[in-house]
Amino acid sequence: MDHFTYRNGILHAEDVALPEIAAAVGTPFYVYSSATLTRHYRVFEEALAGMDHLICYAMKANSNLAVLKLLGDLGAGMDVVSGGEIARAQAAGVPGSRIVFSGVGKTRAEIAQALSIGIRQFNVESEPELEAISEIATAMGTSAPIAIRVNPDVDAKTHAKIATGKSENKFGIPITRAPEVYARAATLPGIEVIGIDVHIGSQLTELAPYEAAFTKVADLTRTLRAAGHDIRRLDLGGGLGIPYTRTNEAPPLPFDYGEVVRRTVGDLGCQIEIEPGRLIAGNAGLLVSEVLYVKEGEGRRFLILDAAMNDLIRPAMYDAHHDVLPVVEAAPGIAPEPADIVGPVCESGDTFAKGRAMPPLAAGALVAFRSAGAYGAVMASEYNSRPLVPEVLVRNDHFDVVRARPSIEEMLSRDTIPSWMG
Repeated sequence: MDHFTYRNGILHAEDVALPEIAAAVGTPFYVYSSATLTRHYRVFEEALAGMDHLICYAMKANSNLAVLKLLGDLGAGMDVVSGGEIARAQAAGVPGSRIVFSGVGKTRAEIAQALSIGIRQFNVESEPELEAISEIATAMGTSAPIAIRVNPDVDAKTHAKIATGKSENKFGIPITRAPEVYARAATLPGIEVIGIDVHIGSQLTELAPYEAAFTKVADLTRTLRAAGHDIRRLDLGGGLGIPYTRTNEAPPLPFDYGEVVRRTVGDLGCQIEIEPGRLIAGNAGLLVSEVLYVKEGEGRRFLILDAAMNDLIRPAMYDAHHDVLPVVEAAPGIAPEPADIVGPVCESGDTFAKGRAMPPLAAGALVAFRSAGAYGAVMASEYNSRPLVPEVLVRNDHFDVVRARPSIEEMLSRDTIPSWMG
């Protein structure tokens, strides 16, 4: 469920008409619904009700400070993967005790940064990283709480570029080697072993891979406890998918996911952490763009937009589908026609959709890309020297620009010409 609906033929974000935002900030822009973000967070809270748990929002999905502040104020922790994300989480008011540091390539500076804020835990990806954390924590006179990420060799049945739980993926240590690595961790100074971490991929549309992975984690928990390790926290990752179209079969609901958690690890007495990102933010956001030109090609029609692949990279990178809606609803009885929806960048990859059924649209019409709240703005770039687009947060009948569009001058000011060039 989201809060983007037509009212009197005009698409609204909560109680705000999208043309009103377009008139104020220009196009293209991202718009997020506070009500949808709140609802999606609370759905996960309800799914894990009765279990000791913390929902750590995977802020890689959307790291706008306003989004982080909203979720943090609801009680969310944060799953971060860089020093910059640690700083963002703190700037949004989230304490270190609710921040989990994941990622395969933590630098020594980032490890020290995390220790200095009293990080909740490190999700350790490799033995060399474990040694580095031990060395840095010892030098700082502190102790690092760690969970080791295990790779359960479970096929998440998702896109190859976002699968993380197979043996050939770069993430974690093989679960078969976990007892050996935990034994080593227990001997290292500055290391406090507290749990196990697992994450098998993103945009999962079936529960069976979770069941398989969590069952292996439960077995490992019992094995490690028998060896004397105090395993009291299980980080089960995220990855639950969202519906990117209105017609396909919906992915499992958080409630059903919660039942899998209860069934597999609920009897272990561990605190449960989960790291949803896409499911919280994805359908809470739209990308709104204007049609620049309608071009009649050889046997096809092109809608050329002012948004481009640098603004929304998912279709070019993952062949991802986003429903595209006219902001002004077509009159009854008007038949849609196939059109290729493209951007202005001079690459064939700058194509959002081919042969998509769309109502007849003229230059100046607005369109909205659904399910753009996750991995949209955060993956955007200034390719072709196109400034990043603004982000807007709506609450009821009010909207605020939560990241302004930089001017061309601001974009250019980040470059410098060497003095020796004259």
